[in-house]
Amino acid sequence: MPIYLYIDHGSVVHRLNPTVKVFALFVMFWSVYWVDHPLALLPLGLLMIVLAQLTGSWPNFYRLRWLFILLIFFTTLAWMVFYRKGPALIDTPIIHLSRASLTFGLGRGIKLAELLATSVLFLSTTKVEEFTAGLARIGVPYRVGFAITLAFRLAPLFIDSALTVVQAQSLRGYDFNRGGPLERVKRYVPVVVPVFMGALRKANNMAMALEARGFGMSAMPTSYIDFPIRPRDRIAYALLIGLAATYFLIYWTGYGAISAK
Repeated sequence: MPIYLYIDHGSVVHRLNPTVKVFALFVMFWSVYWVDHPLALLPLGLLMIVLAQLTGSWPNFYRLRWLFILLIFFTTLAWMVFYRKGPALIDTPIIHLSRASLTFGLGRGIKLAELLATSVLFLSTTKVEEFTAGLARIGVPYRVGFAITLAFRLAPLFIDSALTVVQAQSLRGYDFNRGGPLERVKRYVPVVVPVFMGALRKANNMAMALEARGFGMSAMPTSYIDFPIRPRDRIAYALLIGLAATYFLIYWTGYGAISAK
């Protein structure tokens, strides 16, 4: 099972400057933030589908398909409990199903799904080294950027360690699938200890490696990788600024809001 999301496809998006990709991540979050109505969020969803097809990121979206479905479903259901506005179609002490609550809940679910999709698309097309360079170019201090990207480096390693321990225990006859759901969860508890100890060992080795390489001696360390700004990057900047301005105007004019009537 792949533990890294990056897919080397060679698309136009893959070849964009890392700064443009980080800016695109911000613009997508910005655009999703300003609107609530599902119809206003629909163009962003279609844009992500097109980009997923263009960049060959569908395998990652397919792996997370149930997460997207459950996220939208349970978010919509939750807002039927808390968003009690509009004429009720079904009104119980727990559920208030109205056109307004359904629309608002569906919009919130789509917003969360699009935020997740944006992150998946970004990690599918951007290497960790590019992410670090992009953060540094937009003014993020090197240590802060390194700490942020370090999480993306270590999380797959910890997952890989956990999978290795599970496979080793299975080969020794330990059955993780026996019993009910609660019993299965309890059977994974012994895996936590070796994974935690392995994480501490890797963190200690990484700290010594960074210290040996002089980490922190320079506020702006140099890199042998150069990311020049090309014409396609300028075009992408212009399109992203236009997208951000468009969605702010949708919010400003009220077209992205949901009526409680």
